[in-house]
Amino acid sequence: MSNRSARCLTIALTLSLLPSALAATEPKMVAILTPFQQSVTTNAMIASLQDQATKRGWKTNVVDTKGDMGQLASRMEDVVSAKVNAIVIVSTDPNQLKAQIQSANAAKIPVFGLDSGYISGMAMNATSDNAAMGKTITELLFKAMNGKGNLVVLTYRAHPGVLKRTQALDAALKNYPNIHVVTEQQVQVPGPIENSRQQMENILLANPGKGAITAVWAGWDEPAIGVAQAIQAAGRTGIKVTGIDGTSQAMDMIQKGSPIIATLKQNFPQMAVLVAQQIERVFNGQPVSATELYAPASLVTRKP
Repeated sequence: MSNRSARCLTIALTLSLLPSALAATEPKMVAILTPFQQSVTTNAMIASLQDQATKRGWKTNVVDTKGDMGQLASRMEDVVSAKVNAIVIVSTDPNQLKAQIQSANAAKIPVFGLDSGYISGMAMNATSDNAAMGKTITELLFKAMNGKGNLVVLTYRAHPGVLKRTQALDAALKNYPNIHVVTEQQVQVPGPIENSRQQMENILLANPGKGAITAVWAGWDEPAIGVAQAIQAAGRTGIKVTGIDGTSQAMDMIQKGSPIIATLKQNFPQMAVLVAQQIERVFNGQPVSATELYAPASLVTRKP
């Protein structure tokens, strides 16, 4: 073969390999889906995950269905059809997405949870130890109540994490026969602060006497904030409120002497880091470290 023919053959082979080389360098696409991006904590987690993705050279596509779970399932089908490289569901119950998770598996697209639950078919989920947090905040509130009184519960059992916290409350109540649950209300999401404030206004009107309400157990900080605002606006005193999350607004209200006496500060940025690390492992052909990983939480109470 002449030198000229050899050069032509080399060029032809190089050109034929270009599409494969370009495909190999194409950035990974991670789809992030949630029904609750309006939530302060959910939005913070998504922002942290996007930051982690950018550092790793991945692209992200955020889908928010504003509380519509049916739409979330439909949009998840869309991203599966688009053949993204990974899917992250944020602050949602994967049991409502079983069919879509199976479709992702069939398409070889791993599904990760960020402050969601874990079910078979998912790669993993990163969150806080919600059962432990529920037990800790409940025991603190019951101690503040001196083990007796009338309790209002504002929760959202459709969220896997809040469900585990509420189940810890259910278990603790069995050991406190002198604590009576006046009512348990489900918080409307989106809009938990406004909805909780309205609900608490009605509860206060229905229970006007001194001591009619001793405390309020809120499943997370946003309803605790709404509740505290209603209590203060009504001029009611002596009602203790707890939350979970450690949002800046809730922590500020604790220190300023509002009805909120404590919260548990979750490490949402660390949850996003854990998920990004596990996505990276899967992209590199490695198994996940565990199907459930916890970021630590810390108790926040009023400073002396």
